Amino acid sequence: MLRLAIITLLLGLTALGQTPAGRSSRVRPATPTRDPHTPGYVEAKELPDGEIPSAKADGNFILGPTHPAAPEMAVLEGVPHGQIFSFTMESTESKIYPGIARESGTFAQPDPSGRTRVTVKSHPAPYTRRVAVYIPKQYVPGTVAPFIVGADGPDRLLFLALDNLIAQHRVPVMIAISIGNGSGDAQGSERGLEYDTMSGLYAEWVEKEVLPLVEKQYNVKLTKDPDGRATMGGSSGGSCALIMAWYHPELYHRVLTYSGTYVNQQWPYNPETPHGAWEFHEHLIPNSPVKPIRLWMEVGDRDNLIARDDYHDWVLANENMAKVLAAKGYHYQFVFARNGGHTDRAVKQQTLPEALEYVWAGYPAGKAKK
Repeated sequence: MLRLAIITLLLGLTALGQTPAGRSSRVRPATPTRDPHTPGYVEAKELPDGEIPSAKADGNFILGPTHPAAPEMAVLEGVPHGQIFSFTMESTESKIYPGIARESGTFAQPDPSGRTRVTVKSHPAPYTRRVAVYIPKQYVPGTVAPFIVGADGPDRLLFLALDNLIAQHRVPVMIAISIGNGSGDAQGSERGLEYDTMSGLYAEWVEKEVLPLVEKQYNVKLTKDPDGRATMGGSSGGSCALIMAWYHPELYHRVLTYSGTYVNQQWPYNPETPHGAWEFHEHLIPNSPVKPIRLWMEVGDRDNLIARDDYHDWVLANENMAKVLAAKGYHYQFVFARNGGHTDRAVKQQTLPEALEYVWAGYPAGKAKK
């Protein structure tokens, strides 16, 4: 009975929820520690503790167990600091996301029609969203610039890394647009609707409702070249980053994800992608022509695991992603972090500069174009 009670408690702690992206993982999730050499996982190069892979290397790598912060994750003397602006967006002004919220005190429940489906009660609910915009000191107002769109903003670690990497000419002089989610989490929430839906809608919302405001308010010009556009995020924000590029490769070619939720969190149910983002490695990538996407991704050995079905193991999902990306010949780098939790802050501080440099490889690290 005691063992059953413990299992019930652990499942209750993890069921249908996710650790918000960017939160420190000092308190580890109640999930088993996965071995990167588990049969069925991809073959990966194990690096000495504290080291990270080269930004020029494709493939699979194992880091840890310690995760010292990269030098570029500190304020460095003599480095120009970009300006950070912020504004808010009201859901009442959105034609695409007017706002929903899950009924208070309720959770997604298994749907009797299928074990991979859930039902949840939601209602219309307004929200206020915050957007942070980073403009590097080196940017010349009015010139065309590459940019990166990030989920679950504002992301101060991203802005700090860009200050140093731009100064070192390791990434282009780029704008960063860090977009807050519309509140809540998982099925039935505004965040879940935005990030976990398998369609091009979120990318279209960014294109129509966010980018024009950024250009108008801050005298910047954002490139239309998809090779000069990147997306990033953690957890469901990570799967959203790939969703943006997958459904709109004419808009985005570069993707960076931490603990990507390549699992079945989609709601409402869509028969075209019955297993949600799990479909990426199950069917979509293996069965589609190669798209012009360059991807950096990470997962931790203590990343999320929900035992209610076979489609909620974050580690296995990311391992499967690496497997199918390699089989199709994509340029990707996959990092497995020992002693790493879900969207682990220490891992991000160790790897973000290298991840950004990898994602932007091949793009001129010079000044913005006229």
